[in-house]
Amino acid sequence: MERIGIGIIGTGSIVNTYVQCIKALDNAELVALYSNSPNRAKEAEKQFETPVFTELEAFLDQPEISLVCICNQSGLHGEMTLAAARHGKHVLCEKPLEVTTEKIDVVIAACERNGVILGCVLQNRCSDTYRAVERVVKNGSLGKLLLGNAHINWYRSKEYYANNPWRGTLQYDGGAAFMNQGIHTVDLLLNLMGDVQSVFGSTKTRVHDIEGEDVGAAVLQFKNGAIGTLTAGTALVPGYPERLEIYGEKGSILLEGGNIKAWNVEGVPKPDDLNVSGRSSGAADPGNIGHLNHLIVLQDMLAALLENRMPLVGGLEARKAVEVITAVYRSSAEERPIAL
Repeated sequence: MERIGIGIIGTGSIVNTYVQCIKALDNAELVALYSNSPNRAKEAEKQFETPVFTELEAFLDQPEISLVCICNQSGLHGEMTLAAARHGKHVLCEKPLEVTTEKIDVVIAACERNGVILGCVLQNRCSDTYRAVERVVKNGSLGKLLLGNAHINWYRSKEYYANNPWRGTLQYDGGAAFMNQGIHTVDLLLNLMGDVQSVFGSTKTRVHDIEGEDVGAAVLQFKNGAIGTLTAGTALVPGYPERLEIYGEKGSILLEGGNIKAWNVEGVPKPDDLNVSGRSSGAADPGNIGHLNHLIVLQDMLAALLENRMPLVGGLEARKAVEVITAVYRSSAEERPIAL
């Protein structure tokens, strides 16, 4: 079987997940990595036994690389994607695609112009429990949607930010609790509830010495008439599993930490084989997140390249959560509702 060559930008902890996934796939091969730190490059080269470049152009010039996985700081995702697109490389980017919708629009246009496929990693869409919820919501089993809530009430230590000074900055993280930790669950909520009409939010930095928020909340008005709420934090001891609540006229479903906690859907029994114990959540430890959903995302991206189609989450789909989160930030700053 012909293997698709993959290059990875970044050498942080998430790269271990990607390397693990690539090794599990028969049609993928890790060709090289890129780091702008010579010291990190040396360490990564030993760890992964793979060439690590410190010059971006030299990395992107490798003809064996067809797909670039972008795993560096969020505020540099756009810059790296633009460079990859110019070299004719397909792109699979970690969330968020970028930290503003304006930058995302530039990235989408560049990929289209250069004829490369763009995908974003929002891997929580791939869990079997979420897919079961998605099916009943989108086939109308819950009837008219009434209320959708997403809560990401997590905790991060002071060391989490101190050891990686880019975290919690506006330039490189785009914010904090919502844009970094919360974006996955916000994405799930939007995928189920539909497009948002307006946002009224408030964010604050109460505990951590960071630019972004460590606590925040918002009220959403959806275009279909439903309403919703968001809460997020990284200062909420001890950190609770993320929670998603979907209410319709025919029932409700609650997900917590990826597990179905309540299933009350008229005429539709709960899928008994889905609520597997031991599912991981990053509520208090970002390292406590498994790799299986990433594997599904990578498999889908490779299939998209071979079939010349859109991946599971393309640029426009990835843009939606960033639009809502940045609207929360703007609403908080201006102390007024923001129309999308």
